[in-house]
Parts: sequence; structure tokens; C-alpha cells
Amino acid sequence: MDEEAAPKRGKNGPKFHCLPHSTQGSARMGTRKKVHTFVRVKPTDDFAHEMIKYGDDNKSIDIHLKKDTRRGVVNNQQTDWSFKLDGVLHNASQDLVYETVAKDVVAQALDGYNGTIMCYGQTGAGKTYTMTGTTENYKHRGILPRALQQVFRMIEERPTHAITVRVSYLEIYNESLFDLLSTLPYVGPSVTPMTIVENPQGVFIKGLSVHLTSQEEDAFSLLFEGETNRIIASHTMNKNSSRSHCIFTIYVEAHSRTLSDEKYITSKINLVDLAGSERLGKSGSEGRVLKEATYINKSLSFLEQAIIALGDQKREHIPFRQCKLTHALKDSLGGNCNMVLLTNIYGEAAQLEETLSSLRFASRMKLVTTEPAINEKYDAEEGESARHEEKHLWSQDVTWRLVTGGANDPFPHIT
Repeated sequence: MDEEAAPKRGKNGPKFHCLPHSTQGSARMGTRKKVHTFVRVKPTDDFAHEMIKYGDDNKSIDIHLKKDTRRGVVNNQQTDWSFKLDGVLHNASQDLVYETVAKDVVAQALDGYNGTIMCYGQTGAGKTYTMTGTTENYKHRGILPRALQQVFRMIEERPTHAITVRVSYLEIYNESLFDLLSTLPYVGPSVTPMTIVENPQGVFIKGLSVHLTSQEEDAFSLLFEGETNRIIASHTMNKNSSRSHCIFTIYVEAHSRTLSDEKYITSKINLVDLAGSERLGKSGSEGRVLKEATYINKSLSFLEQAIIALGDQKREHIPFRQCKLTHALKDSLGGNCNMVLLTNIYGEAAQLEETLSSLRFASRMKLVTTEPAINEKYDAEEGESARHEEKHLWSQDVTWRLVTGGANDPFPHIT
């Protein structure tokens, strides 16, 4: 793709499809927990063994830099860093990455807990491969297609529940919102620009199309449709560099088939593939790619500011509205959500400065706490129907008791 070529998009714009909602909703009080942070090291033949060391427990990584002798004899330059994480994935398969990072988050979503899995790191470090993978080889599938597969397999294992799945695919490019599924023929043109809206239930994107998927194959088709619409460009670090932040969301709604209770649970899983950070002087980006990089770096800087503020228990104001990325992820960052960060890094000496920056971000994210809770809602119409039926049975029972004096009660469960 020519760096100066304008990105191509479908002719149709996004359309908002309302999700079913109830008049009442609540989330059970959850317990606060730390964000889980993992690091995945990109395989390389030039691994810097003298500079990067892993802990025996695979939960720490140490960085050592040689002192710059040009600074003279009196040199207070820091040369050693140690980072404690929830796991370090080195030479790990896609299957192991999913089992370690994502499987529990997806499983809990079927029980009503929101989840967010975010991939962060410099350009070319392997974020998109980790999140999406490749379609040519089954074992190289990433977190996203594996999550879809897990959701539908778990639904098959729960015949006592009627579970519906919907998906959406949002792209944030140069601080503008785009619907990656707007090119589908049945979505239709957009009337107004997409906007981020907040209400008591949380944050949602007005104008983003949400699609019902009844089976795994339908969900994969939507994923592949969105992937073909993503903005990529040739880059010195990656010939297919993602130039935007993308959020694929899976919405789950589960109703019991055995209980007549109007209560049901909902959840959503945000799978976030962040565009890569880069040092502009080092990457040599020009023209449109330079403009994209400027927007990317700025939004990632705002994301880091929000993370630092969330990690500071004394801070009252969190700057979520500084950019579209942090605003769209407000519910995920420090809210009612199981949150996992997977930081992708290089293992080469030439990229050590960027690796340190990525590891610092992971350390800051580890200070953030969330409060995941089951999302319960109440179907007002179903509840009214149940109350009407109960009232009808009660009136029948009262009549029967008046006539028979309570003998041979046909409704012994009514009191």
C-alpha cells in the first residue's frame, strides 16, 4: 500500500441498531481486583540475552543497559530495571497465549461479567498477530477468533439458557470513529456522524452497527469483513502496520429457559488492538504515515495519563475525555470489568528503549483496580406478564377456598 494513498472505505456509513434493553438494570456489588498484565516477547534470532533476563517463575523480566561511557566518570545513569507481571510469554504458541490471557475472561462473560483484553506495544511487536492471528493456518489464529469459538461452544453446553450473541467492530483513526462493518449491504448509509454517548448504563457508540450472530460461522464472517476494512500502511518496522485502534465487541445476553423469572444477565467482551507506538525520529515516517503516527502517539499518551490517574488512589478526576480512545474505553478502564493487558515487546537490543517504555506502561496498568460484577437486568414486559399470571392464579385460589373451605387445594404452592 502506497504511504501517500488515501485509505479506502466502503460507500455505506454506519447505522445504529438498538440492543434490546429493559427498564431496570443492576450490577451486583463486586470485589476490587488488580488488572492482570502479561508480556509477550516477539521471537527473534537476535535476542539480547545479556540485556533481557526472565525470572524463574516466568512472572518477572529484568532489563540491563551498559553505561554510556561518553557521559564521563561521574555517571548516574540508571542501568537496571525489574518488572513484576502476572506472566511472561516467551516463544509461546497462540494456543498457550489464549489459555493464559483470555480463556477465563471469556468464560466469566457467560456468567454476566464484562471483560476487556487489550494488546499494547510498539509498531511491529506482534499486537495484531496476537489479537487476530492469521487465517491461513488454524493454529495461528489469534485471541479474537478463539474467543468467538469459545463463546459458541459454551452456549452449546448450556441448553438451559437462551443465549444471544451480537458483535460490533469499531475503528478509531486519526481521532475519527468508523464502523468497520458499515460496508455490509443491509447496514445502510449513516445519517449523522458516530459519537460517544454516556448514560447511566455506561458508554456506547451512537451510530455503530451491532449485528446478531446465531452461529460461529456468522461471527467469523463479520470479523473477516471488518478486517478487510482496517487501515494499514507500509512501515519501516512492519510492512502491514495497523494505523488505527480497533475494538471488536462481543455482546452476550442470557435468559433462563427453566425459570419464569424476568431477570436475565448481560455482558460484553471488548477485544482491543491498539495501534503501535513509535519514535518519529527513529522510524523516519513521512507524509500521511507521519500524520497517523502523531495521532497514534498522542492518543496512547492520553491513555497512559488515564492509567496513571487510575492507579493513584488519591486522584478524583480521571481524564477519560481527552481522546476518543480513552472515552470509548471508559467502562473498561477501572470500571465494572475483568481487565487484562497483554504487552507485546521486541527482544532485540536495538529496540530496548521502546521495550522499556512498553514495560513501564504495563507496570502502571498493574496498579489499576477494577470492580467486576454480574450484570443483571429485568424484562419489564415479562415481569408484568408474570405478575398478571400470579394475580390470576391467586384470585382462582381465593375463589376455590371460599367455595370448598380450602379442601383439595389445586394450587398448594400459592400462599
